[in-house]
Amino acid sequence: MSSSQDSQQKNIGNKQLNLGRLIAIIVGSTIGSGIFSLSGDFAAKGASQGAVLIAWAICGVGMISLSLSFQELALRKPELTGGIYTYAEKGFGGYVGFNSAWGYWVSALLCNVSYATLLFAAIGYFFPVFGEGNNLISIICASAFIWFINYLCLRGTKEAATVNIVVTFSKILPIFIFILAVIFVKAFDFEIFKQNFWGDGSMPVIEQIKATMVTTVWSFIGIEGAVAISGRAKKSSDIGKATVGGFLGIFIIYVLISVLSMGIMPRAELAELGNPSLAFIFEKAVGTWGAVLINLGVIISLVGATLGWTIIASEMPYVLGVNGMFDKAFAKENKKNAPANALFLTNGVIEMFLIITFFNASTYQIFYALSTSMILVPYLLSALYLLKICITGEAFEKSKSKNHAGVTIVALIATIYAIWLIYAGGMDYLLITSVLYAPGTIVYYRNRKKRNQITFENNYEKVICGILVILAVISLVLIGKGTIKPF
Repeated sequence: MSSSQDSQQKNIGNKQLNLGRLIAIIVGSTIGSGIFSLSGDFAAKGASQGAVLIAWAICGVGMISLSLSFQELALRKPELTGGIYTYAEKGFGGYVGFNSAWGYWVSALLCNVSYATLLFAAIGYFFPVFGEGNNLISIICASAFIWFINYLCLRGTKEAATVNIVVTFSKILPIFIFILAVIFVKAFDFEIFKQNFWGDGSMPVIEQIKATMVTTVWSFIGIEGAVAISGRAKKSSDIGKATVGGFLGIFIIYVLISVLSMGIMPRAELAELGNPSLAFIFEKAVGTWGAVLINLGVIISLVGATLGWTIIASEMPYVLGVNGMFDKAFAKENKKNAPANALFLTNGVIEMFLIITFFNASTYQIFYALSTSMILVPYLLSALYLLKICITGEAFEKSKSKNHAGVTIVALIATIYAIWLIYAGGMDYLLITSVLYAPGTIVYYRNRKKRNQITFENNYEKVICGILVILAVISLVLIGKGTIKPF
């Protein structure tokens, strides 16, 4: 990145978000839907309680390393206010940086599509006309909801983040009631828990652990939210505090939910539950009021998560517009300092995916798996950038801290974890995500040409582009044959 781009980065956005609002955005965007469905999803994938606990341990070490990596990058590179995009761009060049931003943006879009599907599935508990959240009336109402969120965000990031604080508190309350109620009514049965612990042995433990990876990562997507909108933070030091503090609180809640659920119903029954599975688990524990409370919590949660992710998602085309990687029109802010055109673009693409949802009867799980797969590359590139500047010593040039080895180890663990996640996700999703990444190259080429710049700055960018195109072609062929299904 040139020095002029560096100075431009410092001025991105209106710095309106304090520590409280940053934490609320993280919690609001992270605790979205995963917590309400993870027990059923684990069971449906064949994972026993023992495998789930091992998976959470791996996830805990890996995700805290990623969180700490984001914290270290925020502290050591505060001028890189574009977050995930600028880390990849600064470390590995324009084309890689663009793809990181593109992948993160598409991941956020798919995230909101999955939220919209689950939202109306939860509303369907009270009004059966909405079915599983992917029929015609659900898509019409989901579209209206998405554009209402767009309207809220147009009123300003600060105002939207303030609404998010209220929503975040409201959705955490049912989760705490579930935890306390299960403990105090003694619905947890240790015998059921023991039966669920290692399962029937029909599936190797390592395969069970791999099967949980997408769900565990999905549950933590959003933990980097403060980094993604770091240009709007009042103080750079708050970014790391919000990221790590938010992670620790959320992690404890997730483990408690997983353990308590496995002591209420046998794994075979958990695997057959609909969405959101936590509602049916709570209904088993305390009766109908439990299901009502959880479904209300899901509705509130998804409203908040959609709001938080719309803020985060629209920031990517805005940052790219500022840096010339997208059309300059997307760098435009309205009178409320909201990235207006970026918001309309983001929610317009979400609308397109909602229509796909209807015609393909796609479910919440399909879109969250795709969203998770898309974000793994940006996570890996951020971790690799920290590892790179640790190895070169750049990370420690302006630091008085002597804990150089500790920071390097954190970066190494985060990098290994991100690679493991890509492997655990499987070849099918890797191929499908290549199709979603490939159109970004066309946008990149168009905007480089518009600025009279060569498309690729070096040979390895050409190699990366070639591999991406080959994977996308293979994927399209396999999709055409019906070997893999994208939606």
